[in-house]
Amino acid sequence: MNTKSYAIGQIPDMVPPIASVGFIGWFRKNLFSSWVNSVLTLFSLWLLYLTIPPMIDWMLVNANFSGTTKQDCTNTGACWPFVSSHIDQFFYGFYPQAERWRVDITILLLIGLMIPLFIKKFPYKGITAAVALFIYPVVAFFLLVGGSFGLPVVETSLWGGFSLTLVISVVGIVTSLPIGIVLALGRRSNMPTIRSICTVFIELWRGVPLITVLFMSSVMLPLFLPEGVNFDKLLRALIGVSLFAAAYMAEVVRGGLQAIPKGQFEGAMSLGLSYWKTMSFIILPQALKYVIPSIVSTFIGLFKDTTLVLIIGLFDFLGIVQTASTDPKWLGMAVEGYVFTALVYGVFCFAMSQYSQAIERKLDTGHKKR
Repeated sequence: MNTKSYAIGQIPDMVPPIASVGFIGWFRKNLFSSWVNSVLTLFSLWLLYLTIPPMIDWMLVNANFSGTTKQDCTNTGACWPFVSSHIDQFFYGFYPQAERWRVDITILLLIGLMIPLFIKKFPYKGITAAVALFIYPVVAFFLLVGGSFGLPVVETSLWGGFSLTLVISVVGIVTSLPIGIVLALGRRSNMPTIRSICTVFIELWRGVPLITVLFMSSVMLPLFLPEGVNFDKLLRALIGVSLFAAAYMAEVVRGGLQAIPKGQFEGAMSLGLSYWKTMSFIILPQALKYVIPSIVSTFIGLFKDTTLVLIIGLFDFLGIVQTASTDPKWLGMAVEGYVFTALVYGVFCFAMSQYSQAIERKLDTGHKKR
């Protein structure tokens, strides 16, 4: 008979019950930890059973994937030829077909500038970021608008689809963050005039719906301009969206600034650093790191709010899909269009969320509560 003797304190730990570890343990801890959670779990599973199988059946099993007309959709599921027949319109809007290569080059340039910024060991990130922020917008403007270098002019009224959504959202994201940082610093300023101006600006823009801002910028603003002076409709929308997003971004950044301990400011003052050096090298890097989730949430909201430009006659991605669904040849295909739109927005918003989480993990310095 084999026996083992153990000294005091050296007795091995007993194996935990199988019901408390592994897959079963996770289920008991997270889904069936109490009778209330058990009821809610079963109710959720019942709802999923009622919704997911019919959805899969409509989208995939009985869907129609081939054809060029509505009459080709003979199955009872979704008619995806509606999407494939209008995919160019969904992306380019009413941009002239012969000039759509300009849109392609603009987007490829943006992707080419963004990819190096995601590579960890890329050596010229600073130069690439400067080119993306200061040179690329000028190149994109001349490419899309034309009028120079032999390119014909394309009116912004012809822009539309997902490309217009990207233009509005990218411009809004790029401009709202720096403006929001300046407004947040101004609201915390010791100078009463600066603090009052920034406070009034932030509260005014945050107290007005975006749809009202777009309507005012498109309809009311020209009434206050001198005779003969006019701004392009898209430009007015870009200004309105950027200032609206900047007001919300200012409050997000201000929350990060208030989270910085007072000792950080005192330490910078003891080193003799100026106000702007203190903010640039010590305070803002920490504050922005704390509020990355809120910043990305604001960006995602801005990306989705671009659909409101339809109120001023700009046909973004959703607007183009709605226009295509009113085509007499494709009446009754609105559901397919909305599902496709939701999938595209979901993919892009999920990608932005995942990237923000990757940045959080990269910048984590151990301050996060475990």
